[in-house]
Amino acid sequence: MSAPAPSSSAGAFPSPPGGFAPAPPPSTRRNVELLLLGAAVAITTIALVLVEASQEQELTWDLAKIGLAYLALLGVAHLAVRRFAPFADPLLLPIAALLNGLGLVLIHRLDLADEQTAIYNSWELPSPDANSQVLWTALGITLFVGVLVFLRDYRTLARYSYTLGLVGLVALMIPALLPGRFSETNGAKIWIRLPGFSVQPGEFAKILLIIFFASVLVAKRDLFTAAGRHVLGMELPRPRDLGPILLVWATCLVVLFFEKDLGTSLLIFATVLALLYIATERVGWLVVGIGLLALGFFVAYNAFGHVQVRVETWLHPFDDYNDTGYQISQSLFGLATGGLAGTGLGSGRPSQVPFAKTDFIVATIGEELGLIGLAAVLMLFTVLVLRGLRTALAIRDSFGKLLAAGLAFTIAIQVFVVVGGVTKLIPLTGLTTPFVSYGGSSLLANYALLALLVKVSDAARAPAPSRRREAAPIAEAQTEMIRPEKGDPA
Repeated sequence: MSAPAPSSSAGAFPSPPGGFAPAPPPSTRRNVELLLLGAAVAITTIALVLVEASQEQELTWDLAKIGLAYLALLGVAHLAVRRFAPFADPLLLPIAALLNGLGLVLIHRLDLADEQTAIYNSWELPSPDANSQVLWTALGITLFVGVLVFLRDYRTLARYSYTLGLVGLVALMIPALLPGRFSETNGAKIWIRLPGFSVQPGEFAKILLIIFFASVLVAKRDLFTAAGRHVLGMELPRPRDLGPILLVWATCLVVLFFEKDLGTSLLIFATVLALLYIATERVGWLVVGIGLLALGFFVAYNAFGHVQVRVETWLHPFDDYNDTGYQISQSLFGLATGGLAGTGLGSGRPSQVPFAKTDFIVATIGEELGLIGLAAVLMLFTVLVLRGLRTALAIRDSFGKLLAAGLAFTIAIQVFVVVGGVTKLIPLTGLTTPFVSYGGSSLLANYALLALLVKVSDAARAPAPSRRREAAPIAEAQTEMIRPEKGDPA
């Protein structure tokens, strides 16, 4: 008699004699991340080649230096994720890398334009900002790796939430207390400038405050979900429970009054309002928040002259074209010039827009890459935000849910405010585009934000630990008496 043929359903993991098939190892998808990072480096390098070919008609060694440095930095970041967050979402780091690479390309392109302007006017050649941005990228990735290495469990942040919140609030208020020469730029007091050192503390304060509010909303959830008055089918919060949101509202007004920083005030308040809604699932908090937002805008418009100027410039940018309306007018001209497909990298005139490397880098994208390129960049941000929200849905603990949602929402709100200001949808606020705009503080803070999101994602996607008990040795097994059933032979 011949032996029975083995079953074809056994597959790659055949069942051992007397046991079950071993479970396949969980997939970390790190190779997918590596492939996407390679695509981000390739796109960045090709874009640099296009800029050089359009501007210089030759390829220079600076191009190779920027490309190789960017490749090495992303390699370090990938190895850190593979080692310290192996189950993290494979799209988070590649999307940030591609946005960062696009920012490097645009900053390098604007450096070439500044160099041509200096040569034409016989001025001293400016130092290229792209080299500084590569350095800031290196520091940002170093901070990213540091957070992954030293923050073993993101839930430990909740233990120090009040301390972190206090540090964030102090960092937010310090520029208002400093003399103008140490803190003011273009009318806004948002910097701390010391000899050889400058930082924009508000970029880091927003992350610390998100950690604080996420922890408070988890610890005091009963306070925010207590039953209130029903109005038009909505359950409004009780008046005595409005203290926290009123405190945030007052803080944002103080920042707006003393620092003239409309963007940070709007960003913090909108993020807190989103966290309140996520934690309570009550539309009443949104109604109260929108009402406070409208009241704050009314107070700010009537009390602060710079807010009135921003609103008038927004409504009638061409009435004072040579002064307050020049920036937004040039931005609109650039977007109109770009049209659907853009002028091509290196073929436009984005340097005509003031602050094209920082606040108005979106106008540079729209002019040289057109509506198609700008829509692609916005799609990258959309995917980044959606993956962050997906992480918030997948994580098991409440603090992780609110932390991931807050980090994702602050990116979404910041991009909306920036693009809305550049396209004249809303008044200008002075915020920078995450990962794309030139600036060390913004890049460092956003890489720290990304590291926290990667950590939460790793915890959300990691397989549950096995709780299978090991069989006790026969010598250590306890004796058990088995009673025979009725009818069984003794």
